[in-house]
Amino acid sequence: MINKNVFVASLIFLAVLSRFLPHPPNFTPIAAIALLSGKGFTNRWIVFLIPIVSLFISDLFIGLHATIPFVYASFILIALIGMYVKKINFSTVLLSSTLFFLVSNFGVWLLNYPISVEGLAQCYTLALPFFFNTVLGDLVYGALLIYPFYALQRRNRFAV
Repeated sequence: MINKNVFVASLIFLAVLSRFLPHPPNFTPIAAIALLSGKGFTNRWIVFLIPIVSLFISDLFIGLHATIPFVYASFILIALIGMYVKKINFSTVLLSSTLFFLVSNFGVWLLNYPISVEGLAQCYTLALPFFFNTVLGDLVYGALLIYPFYALQRRNRFAV
């Protein structure tokens, strides 16, 4: 038997480490971490702390920025999705990617673009290439983190 909390924490630790490897912009494991936290932990504080602490630790090394409140808020919302969906699947991951895109780029617009419809359109248009990387990263890391969790859960390999 595998302790579920140790397994989930280990996957998350490895995913955080992966943020330090060279990768395309926005190709990160954080959405998968947030979804898995929402599904893997019953303690609500842990569910929200895991993605935020994961981000914060790596942001200390990668760099802090003005849009952090929007980025972190998007991952809190993604953790909520993980808590309330019956099962994390392809559409859940796409919803998470879209949510991150909309919330984080709203912050970019507020802080860096003219506050107008044209500024908003320009911001989201210029962010589209990053959205592709976000979706791809979320799907890859979602498969790498969430599939093993469900596979072990189906086989009743978790000790509670």
